[in-house]
Amino acid sequence: MLARSLARIEALLAGRTYGRYVIASAVSLGVDMALFLLLLHLGVPAMGASALGYAMGIVAHWLLSTRFVFDDGMASSGGQRARQKGLFVGTAIIGLSLTTLIVGGADGMGLDPRLAKVAAIIISFQATYFARRITIFRA
Repeated sequence: MLARSLARIEALLAGRTYGRYVIASAVSLGVDMALFLLLLHLGVPAMGASALGYAMGIVAHWLLSTRFVFDDGMASSGGQRARQKGLFVGTAIIGLSLTTLIVGGADGMGLDPRLAKVAAIIISFQATYFARRITIFRA
């Protein structure tokens, strides 16, 4: 069973979908980080700045994911599409929670929130990709 799961993960990583997801994530990350750094500069607490940046990145990611990444698994309309949107938001909330907790925890320990944001990006990227590919946008 473990071998089969690992083989499936390897196949997902090798496909065009993962590459497109990396590109969509990079663009969304640009939105997220630009807003995060701007808000930090304006004096917004790190945890709030992280959450707001991530939220705007989610909007960008939905648009890119549905038109560029998972176009083969996207429902055309109706209840199935609404379900996909809801699940996408659910996975985004998981990523947002991970990001906020990591940045807030690191900041609370006196660590640089920008470095914590990098760690949060890596962790939430992998978590949300697999959740989305396996549960929401199955072709």
